[in-house]
Order: sequence, then structure tokens, then C-alpha cells
Amino acid sequence: MILGVIADDFTGATDVASMLVRAGLKTVQVIGVPDGPAPEADAVVVALKSRTNPAQEAVRDSLAALEWLRAGGARQFYFKYCSTFDSTVEGNIGPVTEALLQALGSDFTIACPAFPENGRTVFRGHLFVGDQLLSDSGMRHHPLTPMTDANLVNVLQAQVSGRVGLARYDTVAQGTAALQARFTELRGAGVQCAVVDAISNDDLRTIAAACAELPLLTAGSGVALGLPEVYASRGWVTPDAHAADLPAVGGAAAVLSGSCSQATNGQVQHWIDAGRPALRLDPRELAAGRPLAAEAIAWVLAQAEPALVYATSNPDDVRAVQAELGVERAGQLVEQCLAQIAHGLAENGVRRLVVAGGETSGAVVQALSVSQLRIGAAIDPGVPWTQVEGRPLLLALKSGNFGCVDFFDKALQQVQ
Repeated sequence: MILGVIADDFTGATDVASMLVRAGLKTVQVIGVPDGPAPEADAVVVALKSRTNPAQEAVRDSLAALEWLRAGGARQFYFKYCSTFDSTVEGNIGPVTEALLQALGSDFTIACPAFPENGRTVFRGHLFVGDQLLSDSGMRHHPLTPMTDANLVNVLQAQVSGRVGLARYDTVAQGTAALQARFTELRGAGVQCAVVDAISNDDLRTIAAACAELPLLTAGSGVALGLPEVYASRGWVTPDAHAADLPAVGGAAAVLSGSCSQATNGQVQHWIDAGRPALRLDPRELAAGRPLAAEAIAWVLAQAEPALVYATSNPDDVRAVQAELGVERAGQLVEQCLAQIAHGLAENGVRRLVVAGGETSGAVVQALSVSQLRIGAAIDPGVPWTQVEGRPLLLALKSGNFGCVDFFDKALQQVQ
């Protein structure tokens, strides 16, 4: 193992794994803190469900994952979070970063959620989603981690005890040596973590090269794009052109959507507008005890084509349900129901599942008792197909904010 990745949710894990496979690294994703020997791979991604957990739980699980990856021989480590820097005011990005730095005996790392291919760029320390500041985007309405400040230096500084600094775009544009010099300057000033600007893939490659000697990187999936080239230049790995190949599995297909992000709302509406079969889950009916999971399984299996089951709603509807049921309970009801549906569909021969939403994907993977995923080709940037290790079951685990408007159809057409 060359690279050990700790991801704070399941879709984020497949996102970064997809970036590594794309560049030719044989990559395996493991679910939860593993035990036993590490799998044979160039990179191993540990998928945690720690983004919205209490900070102490996120730190505990991240440190356990780090120790397992160290025992597996990883030469560099990568804490992966969302390209929209999803976090509460208290964490968990900051607390986990500090804990990992301390465990590795290091005093400096970077923070860079940029993923330009998906419209996430960092400029003068501010995170943009497309042409909007993060604080003006749909992320300001996120039901669990609303992001109301686009200044990443401010956001991260509120979560850590050490100093946070900035490496600006004009330094990055000067190349690897200039960026490394900036890192040296920041470290000399007592900065523990540097937010790094990035507006293009070339910037990501420069950042990866400049961080070659750092034990720990913290980033979205974008910086991973440049790491395989760094490793290849050192003779650590030979990129494999077939790293993303997955077998055909046949069988039926379905789509499950729990995300309420702006992008997923558009994808659900596109599916419905095309006249495709779709069934909406109402959290209020779940709270009242109606057996919607069993009803949905029977309904999907009765359809002549792939069907969509969704709890996706607009921000106003989400707030109304949360006010009535409570934020945590509303989310758990939906996640548990969609997880039960996924399990029932898999038991009845569905072999291709598209799942939208990080929390939903985590619940589905746990319900399916998945321990390892082999990473395949990307459907859209950041979203690959994956194969459950040892089983003829393919999963596309989509972050709520990712994918084009016809993503569901595009995903199902890509694999048979």
C-alpha cells in the first residue's frame, strides 16, 4: 500500500477512490474501521460515517483507521472530506485533522476541498460552488451541515487550536517550488494548516507535488488527482490502464434517493419528467408506522423497467418535516427505510443500485453488509460504479451534490 485514505462518509470515499483509479492506481474501499490484514492494492480508502457524528467519535474512528493503514504499510495518508467542506461549527474537519497530525508526529498539513471538474474552486481562501460563494449556494440549506461562511480560513480556524493560514492562487500558479517555499514560510510563522487555493486541475497537480513530503494531506478528492503521478515519478507504482475494469453482473436495477441537495432534486425531477416510474416516501407516514419499505420493494419488483424510490424534497418541505419530527429523527427514518428497501431488492435479484446521498449510501452499505468495494470507472466526476467484493452486485454511491441532471439514466446505461 502506498496511500491510505480516511474518508468521512461513504460517497466521499468512492469519490476519492474514483480519482485514484482514474489515474491508474489499483484501489480498494473498505467499509468502517477494518481489522485483519489490508487488501492488496496501491491505495486503500477507509470509508467512515463520521461527518456528522460527535467530534470525539469522529476522532476515535479516524485514529483507529489511521493505525490500521499504518500497519498495512501506507507511506502517505489523506483525510478526505466533502468538496463543500461540510462541517458543523465545532467540527469535525478541524478536530480530526489535529488528531491525525498529532498521531503522525507532524506539525503541518494543507486543507483544499477544491474539485474544479465539479465546479468547486478555492480562490483567496473562499470556496465557490460554480459561480456562487459556498454561503450563497444550496449548501446554506443543508439539513445537517448548513454552510453559511465561504471563508475557509475562518471556518477551519473556529475548529482548531493551532493557527490556520493561506497559500494563494498566485503562489500556486508559480509552481511546486514556490508553493513549497510558502509552506516553509507558514510553518515558520507557527501555522499548522494552510488553506490552499485551486481553480484548475493543473493547480491540483502542483499542490500534490508540493505535498510529496507531507505525512498527511487533508482535502476533497481533487488533490488525489495529482498523487499517482508523484508516486510514479518515485518508482513506487506503475499505473494500470485496466484498474477501473469491473465485470458485468446482469440482473435488474433500481435507484434510491435520500439526498435533498439541489443537484439531486434536479435529477429526481428529470427522472419524473421523463415519465419514468417513481415512488415518493413520506417521512410522516414512516413516523406513523406505515410499512413503506415492504410496499416499496413490492412496487419496484413489479415494474417493467428500473424504478426510483425517493425521499428527496425541496428545502421548505425538509424544514417543515424537521420541525414536526425533529432533524435527527426525520433523517434516520428515511435512511433506515431506504436501507431496508436496498436489502430487500438485493435479496430479490436486483444487481445494480444507484444510491443518492452520503448518509443514505452509508445506511445502504451497512444494510447490505458490505465490507469491501472494488472501484470502477466514473459515471460523472466523483461518482464511480463499484462492485461489492465477492458478490455480483454493483453500487453507484452518489454524493447529493454531484452528477449531471440525467445522472440516474446515465449510470444505468453504463453497466449491464
